[in-house]
Amino acid sequence: MSKTSRIAGAVLGVVGLVGSLAACGGGSLEQEKGGSAGTGGKKTSGAEKGTLVVGAAAFTESKVLAELYAQVLGGAGYRTSVTTVKNRELYEPSLEKGEIDVVPEYAATIAEFLNAKVNGPKAPEEKPVASSDVAATVAGLQKLAEPLGLKVLPAGEAVDQNAFAVSKEFAEKNKLKTLSDLGKSKLKVKIAAGDECEVRPFCAPGLKKAYGIDVAGVDPKGVGTPQAKQAVKDGEDQLVLTTTTDATLESFGLVLLEDDKKLQNADNVLPVLNAEDAGAQEIADVLGKLTGTLTTQDLVELNRKVDAERAKPQDVAREYLATKGLIK
Repeated sequence: MSKTSRIAGAVLGVVGLVGSLAACGGGSLEQEKGGSAGTGGKKTSGAEKGTLVVGAAAFTESKVLAELYAQVLGGAGYRTSVTTVKNRELYEPSLEKGEIDVVPEYAATIAEFLNAKVNGPKAPEEKPVASSDVAATVAGLQKLAEPLGLKVLPAGEAVDQNAFAVSKEFAEKNKLKTLSDLGKSKLKVKIAAGDECEVRPFCAPGLKKAYGIDVAGVDPKGVGTPQAKQAVKDGEDQLVLTTTTDATLESFGLVLLEDDKKLQNADNVLPVLNAEDAGAQEIADVLGKLTGTLTTQDLVELNRKVDAERAKPQDVAREYLATKGLIK
């Protein structure tokens, strides 16, 4: 499953929330425990500062983020390993139990997942805790996480959330830089997206309400799929639903339009930890330096190296951390 499918699923209520993150691919915690290691080995006893298992979901960006976490913690003296887990249904309980110590997460998505878990499946729609305000979203997330034995660290600038792209030619011809520009242009647009875009508030209804965009229809080619992007490149559709860290937009000749009215929820990247096993201030400080360094564009480039250049997540993570002076 692609990263974009995770984002789209985040608004589909509890069913989508529960299964959306890496809902296919990967194996169970038991099958894949002890994957690639930040300090070169499986989880073992006797390390000077202890051992930490970093969880990763089964898509490129999550694997890269997990390697970044593992290696930066490894550089600080912890023995670390990366465990790929099929979906959030599996890894979130493992995080609570301490089978996994830390996972890279997305603020709005995990907030609504826990909202559904704690307050019932209708809570994300009836009483959502996530919004476009990252500080408020993280505060809501922390209130849900703490009673579950989870520690939520501050979010950074890097964000992977729903986004809309047009062809460079279409943008230049109509002088478009923002979604507001598209609304003001009064152009009719067809959106390449999942069929749920017809009814979901982040997609067609939201574009109409927030921006006044004249949506002529939805072409159900999927969220951020090659087919959807090709349709926009070819002019069959004018707008494609993807994400802010899509590393293939340039190859299709597409550019993102800024969500200048903040229609989308704040899916900023942040670490979530088992408070008992990984709640030490040093761990928070080490991960905080990484969070404070990582940008959305960094994620785009890291994703591109893995997906387009076939580099290994652990290799691109190591190069990035060394370049930023976060490891020696």
